[in-house]
Amino acid sequence: MRATVKYRLVFLVLMLCSFFLGVQLTPASLTSHADKLTLGIISALYFVLLPLCYWYCIIKMGAQKLWKIIVIFSLSSLVARLSFPAEIAHYFEFVAWLRYPIIAVLLVIQLYLIVSVARGLIKVRKLKGDPRVGAVETYRDGDDKSLTIALIMASEATNWFYSIPWFSRHHPPVIANINLVSATRWHVWLMLIGCVGASSLSYVLLASWSEWVAIIVSSIIAYTLMSIVANHRLSRYYSLYFMRDNLVINNSLWGFMVISMADIASVTHQESIELNKDQAETIMIGRGQCNVIITLNRAVIYHGGMGQLPEPMKTVYLSVDSPQRFIQALNNSRVTVAE
Repeated sequence: MRATVKYRLVFLVLMLCSFFLGVQLTPASLTSHADKLTLGIISALYFVLLPLCYWYCIIKMGAQKLWKIIVIFSLSSLVARLSFPAEIAHYFEFVAWLRYPIIAVLLVIQLYLIVSVARGLIKVRKLKGDPRVGAVETYRDGDDKSLTIALIMASEATNWFYSIPWFSRHHPPVIANINLVSATRWHVWLMLIGCVGASSLSYVLLASWSEWVAIIVSSIIAYTLMSIVANHRLSRYYSLYFMRDNLVINNSLWGFMVISMADIASVTHQESIELNKDQAETIMIGRGQCNVIITLNRAVIYHGGMGQLPEPMKTVYLSVDSPQRFIQALNNSRVTVAE
């Protein structure tokens, strides 16, 4: 597990524990000095400690933008509004008014999904590869914001492209497969069952508050069924392939790399590789023992978080089912590009 992922998990656990303990220990009213002291400590936990931890674990260690710290302040304000004593909670009343723009945003998202589905179906009919690869090729050396937006726009077409076999019938042939958990049958069935359960549960929990919101939220969750199928097919059948002068590495639908052949310094095969998971600009993809090392001439972006968490990498460790075939195909392609 990479250091950045560890920091994200550490923050997630800390946030969940803080909110759970904070809600349990928050006094019902401020009738004594002890109650005020307890509430003060909880407030410091919500609005000082958690934002500092978010800044260090997510923004600094994960090399993310500073404006994203607003996420943890918003969550803390929401928890405070729902759990603090009435005489204090009314200061967070602005959070309650957020439900109206939230409903509006959900409606917009629903309409956007309808439009994007139609556009995605039209775009993927004649595609011969992952739409995200074209976005990376276009903005690889340009504006990061443009690339981020391009990847967001390409995500819908990507889901349709990989979820329906007929759309991906012209996909470039794979040269090997990465050993991924998401490529297994039990994983996809577990995810499908969980998605259906989450969609049903969200409707039951929200129906008493708003029937419309319950329908919208449950339908958005159910819509991720397509992404689950796309994630499985991508992991199982299209994890490693060539597209134009690039090597495409898919770490399921979650993360991918588009490496130009000119950026590959060397590729080697080893049955037993000593790994340093905390080494900078190094990523390991695949379960089990890694058996292929790709060394790059310059840092190439690994697009994690479905393209929204970019990280520069100079060394890539892979766990491949056919390492010799992969290395031979990669070397042959490098020679062809060089000529």
